[in-house]
Amino acid sequence: MDTTVPQRIVPVLAGGGTRLPAHVGVLSALRDLGIGYRHLVGVSGGSVVAALAAVGKDIDYMQALFRDVDFSQFRGYSLINLFLRGGLSTGKRFERWMDGELGGARFRDLDVELHVVATDVRSGQPVAFNRQTSPDLPVARAVLYSISIPLLFPFHHHGDHVLVDGSILAEDGLFRDWAGDHTPVVCFRLRDKRIAANHFSRRILPLADYLFMLIRTFMSTLSREYLSEALWLNTVLIETEGMSPLEFRMSHEQKLTLYQTGYQTTRDYLPVKLAKLAPGSTAGDPA
Repeated sequence: MDTTVPQRIVPVLAGGGTRLPAHVGVLSALRDLGIGYRHLVGVSGGSVVAALAAVGKDIDYMQALFRDVDFSQFRGYSLINLFLRGGLSTGKRFERWMDGELGGARFRDLDVELHVVATDVRSGQPVAFNRQTSPDLPVARAVLYSISIPLLFPFHHHGDHVLVDGSILAEDGLFRDWAGDHTPVVCFRLRDKRIAANHFSRRILPLADYLFMLIRTFMSTLSREYLSEALWLNTVLIETEGMSPLEFRMSHEQKLTLYQTGYQTTRDYLPVKLAKLAPGSTAGDPA
């Protein structure tokens, strides 16, 4: 059997919440391994990194960006907005920031085939935004759809869809022939097996804090979901060691640790997994 490691894959940067440096580490490892991509898939927090990479932001830029950015600026505590729109935050501040970083890019402007995945709560199915489905849609808007954790961000209406976070879907919804030519699809998924640090509760607006803790627990539980054996070969699990998807106030040291973990896990496990894939096999198919 030919065990040559493919030189091109379709990376799926899946989930992660605020743990974005881990996905930057993944892309850094792909670069150092000499593994390229023409298609890039972003889901939830992973869509932020995927979008930045798709507009040409390099690893050093993304490392510095996420090292210095204060994620807590995007978190809201408006109970009025929660009652009226379904989320503590409007998401507008994040969208403006994201659009600025992307230079206002729309899907038709990208050289890389970017696919941003959100979830339609009406159908329970994934919805992919890309050059074919939404050429004129601002990429930042699609990323907002994909990161919109229920209760934290509002539901978003797009056509007939009601959209929320892309992580809230069946895992196998991400394993498809994105490139249309059986290029191996590899999902880089962040998982936290430890108990995250306690969340500080305030006496003012305690309901908002209770909701935040509920959301964090829900998203952490999603990241620990069982992965089917059929998808194991096409998945690289990155353990984040007690860092939950909603760590809004990470230190520089924690961010660096996430980057290093994403990098080293990809370096250690991806070549082994790719060598076991049968030539021409599709992600999720038995090798």
